[in-house]
Amino acid sequence: MTGTPEPQSERNEDHDIEELAARVREGDRRALGRAITLIESRRPADQYRALALLDSLLEHAGNSIRVGISGAPGVGKSTFIEAVGVDLTAAGHRVAVLAVDPSSTRSGGSILGDKTRMESLSRDPAAFIRPSPSSGTLGGVARRTREAMLVCEAAGFDVVIVETIGVGQSETAVADMVDSFLLLIAPGGGDELQGIKRGIVEIADLVVVNKADGDLAGQAKVIAADYTGALHLLRPATKFWTPHVVTCSALERVGIGDVWQAVQEHQEALREGGELGRRREAQARHWMWSEVSESLLAALRDEPAVAVLIPELENAVTSGRMTPGTAARALLDVFRGTADQVR
Repeated sequence: MTGTPEPQSERNEDHDIEELAARVREGDRRALGRAITLIESRRPADQYRALALLDSLLEHAGNSIRVGISGAPGVGKSTFIEAVGVDLTAAGHRVAVLAVDPSSTRSGGSILGDKTRMESLSRDPAAFIRPSPSSGTLGGVARRTREAMLVCEAAGFDVVIVETIGVGQSETAVADMVDSFLLLIAPGGGDELQGIKRGIVEIADLVVVNKADGDLAGQAKVIAADYTGALHLLRPATKFWTPHVVTCSALERVGIGDVWQAVQEHQEALREGGELGRRREAQARHWMWSEVSESLLAALRDEPAVAVLIPELENAVTSGRMTPGTAARALLDVFRGTADQVR
């Protein structure tokens, strides 16, 4: 007895995904862009195809140095990343930059201007810059940054840099997807010790004082000394590494090599202590449960019986006739009841 023939459309889609995956592995830049666009799509059909693509690329990923860079707006993140990226490609590395732009809370649009701020790097054949809208996602990163990072690794990029929106309440999310987290600060920019949230400093593997040039050079040294002292008072995230403080001028391309040397030292310290593997394992578990949470919430909102009830309960909560907890329980009860009926 033979099974039901597979629909022609499904066979074609499978072939398309296999071909796209093969082109990504070959380093085809257009294929890489298409793959990330597919991954970022919110269409259900595209999401299933994206999962198939990621499954086919997984064994080819994981071999890059993953670096997250954060800092307040105006600190010079784009200039710094370009300086680092140009040095790295000159040394034979292939560099991918996943730059997240803030989305408008009203229109959902974003500036997506990082390519114009990194002109030299965007023209470099050994570099790939992908700006993505945050789309309201907390943590300073786009919702599919992890997946985009995996695809870039499969395409042969051995350094992946994630540029986040800027220091905020949930900015620490970037630390859950990179090996080394860099906090960029600038002298005279309101980034003194009391102006930086302690939670951000505590997860920084490296503090980089940028714009250490001209009239700000002396002040940069003072701030670097202050941060060095402060970091010694905090408990390190791992016993294998004490966070370093480095000064540089991205604009004048001074001290950039020192920064990357510190990143390499951090990588080596984690690798020798076995911490790098443990960190990535923990990140993979966090990624899985994050997907579970987002998928459950999407399923909840898409359930017709729940969708009908949402406006009524929201109105009851905003008018003070019902507590948010009671309203949430009512939604979940309806959702569970529907799920039980399906079973």
